[in-house]
Amino acid sequence: MDTIKANPDIVKKTTYSILFIISFSHLINDLLQAVVPSIYPLLKDNFSLSFTQIGIITLTYQMVASILQPFVGMYTDKNSKPYSLIVGMCFTMVGLFFVSIASSFINLLLSVSLIGIGSSIFHPESSRVAHLASGGKRGLAQSIFQLGGNAGSAIGPLLAAFIVIPHGQSYIAWFCIIALVGVFALYKIAIWYTAHLSERNANKASHQIETHHLSKNRVIASLVILLVLIFSKYFYMSSITSYYTFFLIDKFHITIQQSQVYLFLFSGAVAAGTLIGGPIGDRYGRKYVIWVSILGVAPFTLMLPYVSLFWVGTLSVIIGLILSSAFSAILVYATELMPGKVGLVAGLFFGFAFGMGGLGSAILGKIADATSIEYVFKICAFLPLIGVITGFLPNLEKKKTQK
Repeated sequence: MDTIKANPDIVKKTTYSILFIISFSHLINDLLQAVVPSIYPLLKDNFSLSFTQIGIITLTYQMVASILQPFVGMYTDKNSKPYSLIVGMCFTMVGLFFVSIASSFINLLLSVSLIGIGSSIFHPESSRVAHLASGGKRGLAQSIFQLGGNAGSAIGPLLAAFIVIPHGQSYIAWFCIIALVGVFALYKIAIWYTAHLSERNANKASHQIETHHLSKNRVIASLVILLVLIFSKYFYMSSITSYYTFFLIDKFHITIQQSQVYLFLFSGAVAAGTLIGGPIGDRYGRKYVIWVSILGVAPFTLMLPYVSLFWVGTLSVIIGLILSSAFSAILVYATELMPGKVGLVAGLFFGFAFGMGGLGSAILGKIADATSIEYVFKICAFLPLIGVITGFLPNLEKKKTQK
């Protein structure tokens, strides 16, 4: 369902079973993708990498995903491909296997590129599935979908800490079994998706696109603001996902496994916060969720580099809870700005998020080599202040009531 309104029997029914399966698939996808950054300390030692090279690994994976996702989204807006989700998972599985046997830095880059391709195929179509199954509860549906991804990002480092770190790089191959479970789940989704497309095509006459009264220039300006907010969020997030473990090890002299537990706590908070943002946005307005999520986290990010280990852990959980509520609201807000373009919007915003994460990791790695990991966290702490520009976004809920 690429439109906002459809057959009433379809729209009014939220298909929770499909939402939970696609969320579970998202969990598996992001769990697998989180394995590589979670073992950066191991790879750094194995291949004698600098922080700049660590950043390049993330940049390679994220940029491949970033560049391809909008094109995948545009294509599938016009040509839905239910079974492409399985293809994406297979790319990720093959990429992980090659990471497990990589013998050089170049081989690592080629391997993570395959993982990036898998991500570029998975996210636009899986986001569309969540939209189709939402029954009109788009914020809730995106939150359930995002919850799976963030839970996977939390579980991945924890599994890597106990499976890969003690036994070595080759044990990454065991995660391919988890990918096969994902393939099975996505096969179930593909069957439902195919049937849903048939039902939609049979009821084409009842489909209409809900529009707003914003001018084209206002829509473009709003999309630019949303992308700047994505930049703020994911540039900061890249400091956590790529360098949080190094920060903890360097400043507090804890072990790699202990640092992974702290990363798990942050990622778990991100997963929990994700579930909150969508339903609150459905009820009170997505603009307010975005504003509180981005700007509201600033006091905590500003404190984090200067406190003790206990408070670093505590603040990171608070930051994860608040900051993570933004993405579902941003994504649904963007689909309301561009109705009927779910794949393009999902591809653009997931792609841009991945790109900013990768670019951030590379730039921050370079800064860390020139200064210190602690300095990276001090400068990144100011990024959430960019959230003040949320005030320039139009209130779409108000626009709808005026129609």
